[in-house]
Amino acid sequence: MPLQALADRTVDQNVLDGRAPSVGALFRSRVRATPEAPAYLYFAEGSSELTTLTWAQTHEVVEQWAAGLISLGMQLEDRVAIASTTRVEWILADLAVICAGGATTTVYPTTIAEDVAYILADSGSGIVFAENEEQVAKLQRVRSEVPGVRQVIALTGPGSDDGWVITTDELAERGREWLAATPDLVDSRIDQLTPESLAVVIYTSGTTGRPKGVRLVQDSVVYEGAVIDAIGTFTRDDLQYLWLPLSHVFGKMLLATGLQIGFPTAVDGRVDKIVENMAIVKPTFMAGPPRIFEKAYGRIALMFAGETGVKKRLIDWALKVGGEMRDVQARGEQPSSGLQRRHALATRLVLHKVQERFGGRVRFMISGSAPLNADVARWFGSVGLLVQEGYGLTETSSGTTVNAPDHGAYQYGSVGWPLPGTEVRIAEEDGEILVRGPGVMRGYHNNPEATAEVLTEDGWFHTGDIGRIDERGFLYVTDRKKDVFKTSGGKYIAPAEIEARFKGLCPFVSQFLVHGAGHNYATALVTLDPDAVTGWAPTVGLAGKPYAEVVASSQARALVQRYVDQLNDGLNRWETIKKFTILDADLTVEGGDLTPSMKLRRKAVTEKHRAELDAMYDGA
Repeated sequence: MPLQALADRTVDQNVLDGRAPSVGALFRSRVRATPEAPAYLYFAEGSSELTTLTWAQTHEVVEQWAAGLISLGMQLEDRVAIASTTRVEWILADLAVICAGGATTTVYPTTIAEDVAYILADSGSGIVFAENEEQVAKLQRVRSEVPGVRQVIALTGPGSDDGWVITTDELAERGREWLAATPDLVDSRIDQLTPESLAVVIYTSGTTGRPKGVRLVQDSVVYEGAVIDAIGTFTRDDLQYLWLPLSHVFGKMLLATGLQIGFPTAVDGRVDKIVENMAIVKPTFMAGPPRIFEKAYGRIALMFAGETGVKKRLIDWALKVGGEMRDVQARGEQPSSGLQRRHALATRLVLHKVQERFGGRVRFMISGSAPLNADVARWFGSVGLLVQEGYGLTETSSGTTVNAPDHGAYQYGSVGWPLPGTEVRIAEEDGEILVRGPGVMRGYHNNPEATAEVLTEDGWFHTGDIGRIDERGFLYVTDRKKDVFKTSGGKYIAPAEIEARFKGLCPFVSQFLVHGAGHNYATALVTLDPDAVTGWAPTVGLAGKPYAEVVASSQARALVQRYVDQLNDGLNRWETIKKFTILDADLTVEGGDLTPSMKLRRKAVTEKHRAELDAMYDGA
């Protein structure tokens, strides 16, 4: 059955119907509407203070860079790659590509040289923006494999003697020369773009096999910003803190939303600076994958658990009151005057201290890219930090469904209702989630066979996710279709749901991988969070011991076993974890264990730790 859409609630349909024909046109309209308003905030090199770019200042740089790209021979819908971490120059480069009439090819900066060469060749990218000397060196190593790349532009660092690498200053100078001769050069390119013009080619994270280039058109990107505007969740008074990889579709669409609504965005891709930066930026909202929220929950929950006496009782009372307020609000009801008074006191005494860790002004946060445990989300709700979970894929331009409390559409554990204009239904034969709407890709680049496997002629995209719909019409994502496995006893197990549940129980866990296809019981690989373990080790006589020694201890095993026992109490017998192995190092992006958006590379981790997994079935 199809899901009820948020369009059935209060939505400004005029905003959605009157959306801009292209991202370039949207950017130009934003500049004209609010030229002196802040657009992007960032930390200049070596500075702890924020620098602000207005929309007019942003346009000045973007127009020069766009004209510079045209001077390099870029034509309509030509692909231009960006290999960089999240920084303000990424945004300027992306806008320049769009305003010059091209399409951005996104390249994660951690991508190995071999895959970079594949992406550049497959996409047909003729120009590459490279963040720094490290990214330039990577391109130099594969230069013979990408003969189509005629120009590299260094966002930071020098050019090259042979002219293959130039600086952004040189690009801007070329742009100014061309604009002096043809002032409407960039505007004319923007005017040639249509809603079906190619906007971006985003290569999937590649949890298995070669990455595929997802082709998203201008209207897919513009739609994401317009539909959020139509719902009315954000205003121009909001301030976004953006650290997500801009090579990922989630970050890209958050930028489109900023262009549509006009709120400023503070940009800094340094993950280790998130907490520090939020205290400086004081944003009203932030988006991230579940791991960010799980880690914050684990740290604060452990800190609370360590308190004793009156202070512990006060914290427990405040969290209880916060939970009551959370539940009332989730039901769309008005709290009683008594609850309002108790909540105000609980906030003043306890809850505001948690809120201050996130800057003190957060209205809500957004979780996406993987399942967020409902108990973790409820905990955040109890301290006054609402986490709105949504759902989408690269192939659906990120935003497909969302929990929207302002519209009476919020349910913990669900991913909400479809955005206006998007249809979602569940396949009767296998429970797969199907999506149709403006955000759905037009296909995989140079891969018609793969496109035909997932995209029907009438526009339904087969997500590969398994889901269900509850009696109120909320969508729940239970697992990836390819990840669900069958035990030798014929029982099916959905690992992601169990993994998310464990992360909600255990504040010490970093990663938890459930395994057991073809075996008669399920097992798990466990990694423990280094920060949480460091704080816990002294309490069990392991102060000062190396991480690997701490996690290999009998104390660590007993700790994890307690939480596994709790997990098993809530599972079907065939789903229970009979054995587990604690790994001596955490899983990382650099090690190839996680995608840059922090999704688990299940196949890669399974193969890397095949010996540990097999050992748990010896003699079984």
